[in-house]
Amino acid sequence: MDSYDFANSMDFLSTSPSTTADDSSCDDSTGPTTPESISPLLGAARVEDVLETPLAQYLNKMKPPVNALAKKLPFHAAPNQRDALFSKLVRHIAVVGAGYVGGPTAAVIALHNPHIRVDVLDKDPRRVRRWNSPHLPIYEPGLVDIVRVSRDGASARLRDASVADTPVDRIPNLFFTTDSQTSLAKADVVMLAVNTPTKTFGVGGGRATNMTTFDAAAKEVALYARPGTIIVEKSTVPCGTAQRVRKMLDEVRPGVPFEIVSNPEFLSEGTAVRNLMQPDRVLIGSDKTPSGRRAAEALANVYAAWVPRPRILEVNAWSSELAKLVSNAMLAQRISSINSISAICDKTGADIDEIAKSAGIDPRIGSQFLKAGLGFGGSCFRKDISSLTYLAESLGLPEVAHYWSQVNSMNEWQRDRFAYKIIRRLEENLVGKKVALLGFAFKKNTGDTRESLAVDVIRVLLQERPGEIAIFDPCCLSEDIIRELEPILDSATRERVHVYSDAYQACQQAHAVVVINDSDPFRQSPAKQRNSNVDGGTRTYYEPSPHVHAVSEDIVIEGSRFSYLPGQSPICAEDCPDCQSTKLRGAMSSEPVEWARIAYGMKDPKWIFDGRGVLDVPEMEKLGYRVETLGRQTKSR
Repeated sequence: MDSYDFANSMDFLSTSPSTTADDSSCDDSTGPTTPESISPLLGAARVEDVLETPLAQYLNKMKPPVNALAKKLPFHAAPNQRDALFSKLVRHIAVVGAGYVGGPTAAVIALHNPHIRVDVLDKDPRRVRRWNSPHLPIYEPGLVDIVRVSRDGASARLRDASVADTPVDRIPNLFFTTDSQTSLAKADVVMLAVNTPTKTFGVGGGRATNMTTFDAAAKEVALYARPGTIIVEKSTVPCGTAQRVRKMLDEVRPGVPFEIVSNPEFLSEGTAVRNLMQPDRVLIGSDKTPSGRRAAEALANVYAAWVPRPRILEVNAWSSELAKLVSNAMLAQRISSINSISAICDKTGADIDEIAKSAGIDPRIGSQFLKAGLGFGGSCFRKDISSLTYLAESLGLPEVAHYWSQVNSMNEWQRDRFAYKIIRRLEENLVGKKVALLGFAFKKNTGDTRESLAVDVIRVLLQERPGEIAIFDPCCLSEDIIRELEPILDSATRERVHVYSDAYQACQQAHAVVVINDSDPFRQSPAKQRNSNVDGGTRTYYEPSPHVHAVSEDIVIEGSRFSYLPGQSPICAEDCPDCQSTKLRGAMSSEPVEWARIAYGMKDPKWIFDGRGVLDVPEMEKLGYRVETLGRQTKSR
């Protein structure tokens, strides 16, 4: 163990003004870190301005007991010392995992807390390189600007119009790195935001959560984190994971004081930035001990920089872990329920849109998630329902497990039903025919190809040996699409599947067009296209400029205006693979597709299958299309 005097350090901390009594609610344990006269997005001009406190100066001298890690020497603290340890000012956060949760969460936290250094750790150097470049590895509307302000720094202007001419320079406080050991050793808070997919093998295969990556990350934190670190579960994990992590910490670092806090994410891909900037709730679960409450309060203070206090809910860890699964299960249940009714509508004269509108007017039900279609995809709903099912089975509740498993079963059946409808309408003969799929991501405004609804549709169609399956998606990278399809492709079918960067090329000479997701380019009705002059644009994510990606215009975030600092625009290397890919692929366009132009290039009869209910059916029929939907009445029937 290193030579600093832990007992004396605890005496120092226990007299700090930030400490409260053990029975305190902890609401005042840490005062505001940003002057009220300054926008929470701006804060101090320099990180050093908020680090010149006795506590910060002392903590700067603390070193992780690396020797104790290998020897597993005990590290004990008296109860009052332990409580005081978690009353410190959070000034350094490490986020483990630079994926769809870790990256955006870290960026928004860094944006609103300019006095906190936020390190995002990932073992994939390619992913880290992209986070440090103009080519972010994920697409979310508004994310690139938030990342650039926090990562590269910016000249900011206050919200108050009276001081609008007084710029404040923000220094960078968001960093992406593969050096986990250094960051973990300095962090006050460590957020675990790694992937937790469904287990595909062994006990619980197909239902239980695969905790391999999470356990490895937790073990690394246990090895390198310093005493008093608050460890936060951001990943979606099974109930009891907080106890699982605590047991691991006790085995690796016996006696070292840590607190484990559950803080599940409630993000929806495509709107993740809005979900983070304006959350309906922030859930923090912890042990109901004095130190546990203080750890929860320390994390709450980070969010309180921009989230109203009434929206920050502090519960116990079990409730927090289960709440995430239940929220997603409830939403998925509504989707499967309305889709089951769409099948009845297909067999009768009922229209699913009219049914959904009628049910949604009922205030006890509401209109959200009553849109019939292909069902839910992505990496959350199916996985979380499987986890909930396995939890019920493990607790000896087979009826509960069966109930929730049917939500996933209905979802899978809806996709198969849609695919077989395509086959039937094409006279059960796809040999030599071209089928074009518009959309591959499971929803709009995301490039996430995981658990794509299109995969199941393509799997069924390939059994009929079509001449070609053509795919276009305005957000997805072609290499990501092919990677997701690999499990269902073989040497015979691989050559039949092609990804296009242009919707018209994908649909040229097609016998059928299938709308898979609700991306905005597919939504525009033919009537609106004829009556409006829409200027298409190219998204920042697919920059056409080969190497220098400067953005000169001002941006406004939460009422604060930022200008990028001169010379801070990321510059790509000459051999940047993303730039090379853009050159070969061309810039992706967000222009609405012209359905009349697509119809002109198709084979007769012009079949279009709307899996999302986004098309204006009467207008499409005027263009000569035969339209097939799920649960909606059309002339084509």
